[in-house]
Amino acid sequence: MGGSEPGRDSLAPRGDSEPGRDSLAPRGDSEPARSGLEPSAGPAPDGEPSFHPYHHPSAGWGAAKTVGQVFVRERTFVNGPRAIMRMNHENVGFDCPGCAWPDDTKGLHLDICENGIKHVTWEMTPKRVDRSFFAEHSVTELSDWSDFALEDRGRLTEPMVYDPATDHYVPISWQRAFDLIGRTLRALDSPDQASFYTSGRLGNEATFLYQLMARELGTNNLPDCSNMCHEASGRALTASLGTGKGTVDLKDWEATDALFIMGVNAASNAPRMLTALAEAHRRGAQIVHINPLVEAAATRTIVPHEFAAMATFRSTRTSTLNLQPRIGGDMALIRGIAKAVLEQAKTDAKALDQEFVDRHTTGFDAYRSLCEETPWELIEHQSGLARDDILKAARVYRDADRSIISWCLGISQHEHGVDTVREIVNLLLLRGNLGREGAGPCPVRGHSNVQGNRTCGVDHRPAEAFLDRLAEVCGIDPPREHGLDTVGAVQAMHRGDVKVFVGMGGNFALAAPDTPYTHAALRNCDLTVQVSTKLNRSHLVHGKQALILPCLGRTEKDHQREGVQSTSVEDSMSMVHLSVGMKRPASKHLLSEPAIIAGMARAALPDSPTPWEWYIEDYDRIRDTMAQVLDGFEDFNRRVRLPLGFRIKQPARELVFRTPSGHAEFSTAPLPDIVPAPGTLSLGTMRSHDQWNTTIYSDNDRYRGVKNLRTLVFMNKDDMRERGLTEFDPVDITSTAKDGSQRHLHGYLAIPYDIPRGCAAGYMPEMNVLVAIGDYSKQSNQPIMKHLKVTITPTP
Repeated sequence: MGGSEPGRDSLAPRGDSEPGRDSLAPRGDSEPARSGLEPSAGPAPDGEPSFHPYHHPSAGWGAAKTVGQVFVRERTFVNGPRAIMRMNHENVGFDCPGCAWPDDTKGLHLDICENGIKHVTWEMTPKRVDRSFFAEHSVTELSDWSDFALEDRGRLTEPMVYDPATDHYVPISWQRAFDLIGRTLRALDSPDQASFYTSGRLGNEATFLYQLMARELGTNNLPDCSNMCHEASGRALTASLGTGKGTVDLKDWEATDALFIMGVNAASNAPRMLTALAEAHRRGAQIVHINPLVEAAATRTIVPHEFAAMATFRSTRTSTLNLQPRIGGDMALIRGIAKAVLEQAKTDAKALDQEFVDRHTTGFDAYRSLCEETPWELIEHQSGLARDDILKAARVYRDADRSIISWCLGISQHEHGVDTVREIVNLLLLRGNLGREGAGPCPVRGHSNVQGNRTCGVDHRPAEAFLDRLAEVCGIDPPREHGLDTVGAVQAMHRGDVKVFVGMGGNFALAAPDTPYTHAALRNCDLTVQVSTKLNRSHLVHGKQALILPCLGRTEKDHQREGVQSTSVEDSMSMVHLSVGMKRPASKHLLSEPAIIAGMARAALPDSPTPWEWYIEDYDRIRDTMAQVLDGFEDFNRRVRLPLGFRIKQPARELVFRTPSGHAEFSTAPLPDIVPAPGTLSLGTMRSHDQWNTTIYSDNDRYRGVKNLRTLVFMNKDDMRERGLTEFDPVDITSTAKDGSQRHLHGYLAIPYDIPRGCAAGYMPEMNVLVAIGDYSKQSNQPIMKHLKVTITPTP
């Protein structure tokens, strides 16, 4: 790590004190928000709402047509096609800023998807939000705009600070912005009065610097989007196997005999999975989809890069069995499959891998007794499925030599999410589906580097061994007390215990639960700092002082003193690889995320021994330090430049279990009662197809047959009939929290849908209003966004 430390002003771009206007933004006002408790998240509809059940293959020509429309809308006629040829290409391209599905390992030249292209072109738009835009529009005025309209105005171009006297954001130099942050952080009574949030867009190098800054300041308040998504998965896998990650990779998907896909809307949330599903079906693998809704990915697909299939409209099936448990009924279903396997093992010695169980697990006898004592009637009642249907899935599992169980937020965002994931592991252990090709647990991460964020230190509950190495290598004394997660941070801001909130990417004001409560919490802060590429709701729901710090996007070249820099990301299957931007930055006044973090750190820690500026000159220097601190990152700079990068070693894949017993551990949680009370429904929030996290591209949801509408609720037709409802009738939705408090949405439109009786579904972030801040899982602290107790009545 040799080299001299540069001057501290090297973080700021030239001409920082007087940023240029550099705007291509069109003039005129955008569409105002629709009325209602929640902010509108989409554009004004360009027609009447309509609903027609979707009966076509996923992807295919529908996706191709949409991509063309996106290029036209975002005016990316040159950069859009260029991006297609560079996105997800090993060592020469940039990593898609969308989902975390692994890159193809065979040199595919179009390893892309419709939603990834939407995400990239949304970032590459020529539209600009500059100082003249902020001079023209007050925060009060912008607060009435829809969330679509805010982001649609284009890329942020220079740092801005809120002026309470005029209610406008005004330009500020980078150095003055850093000074404001540093001065405010140094004035706190305790470093725990600050909270440092990140979304999954942050690269590994920036992630490492971010957590280093927070811990050198003296706090572990590092909430992240995992706290709202896969926290349950990590805790469950750690308890069962001693690792917080899945153990499989793409080669395992190519070799497995059976895939169980649980709580995943792959066509929208991980569209490149469709290629793996189609290939698995063609080679004869069994594919079981388990979801309350039969999504488009669970039927058929035409993979766009398969040109012959596109030319002949030839689709491939992506499932051999679809099961629709009631919301929250997945654990009972898995228990039923395990019970069936154990019953068969009494007469078929091959049904159970007794040798694997004896050598590598503990707690089996207690689990077997639990399954035997759980009556089929209870399993049917809690899962919402008939015994015969459960036995169909059990036969698939029993007949497969190698099985993978994959899941997403439909499993984790529940009160009993940890227990459900542990039950999945129990089932895998019964037949030795671990530590061999084509088998194992496979959580699907929904954001491109959210797993890398956790790997590289953004964790409010850091391990002691990690802190010891951080202290030794970086020469700091990191705090040992656990910090605040997302829910805890919101509650602390609301109480006034946290006074500074820094958001590194994302749109916290909309992503967090209990929208009015979260907004009040943010407004209670002394300072809010948002590092962003585009204008969003979190810039308008701000503290007494507020900064908007614009950063480079992943598609853009990152020029530093030693040349163009690359950053690394970790995908959903633990592969780490480089990402290199391809285009000129949207403004000459943008800084990279590592540079912004280093600027904040130097201002807050003027006497820090950490060579912040030296790190930013060349990101290889950051990686050299990371290699000394992080398990699995040894020889980081060389290995990350190998073809396809490298895979972080997973001990459980090698049948090494870092659990207290040294074995894989069966769990014995009782089945929870998840059946809704009479007159109530279980409601799950989800994304539409034309949406990525809180970013809304339109009010359409092609795969569910919806046009020009987001304020809707999908319901079982019998539940609608019972309430005297017909299609598009307006309804009021009331959620009841654990503490008895209620939250309401008014005038949503009811749509009959193929969903189990007693269940309903609608879109986040609009429905985050219904999620009480106190309604989080006691197992994972995740907000219970997939299992709300609601009543739905006709709007008077």
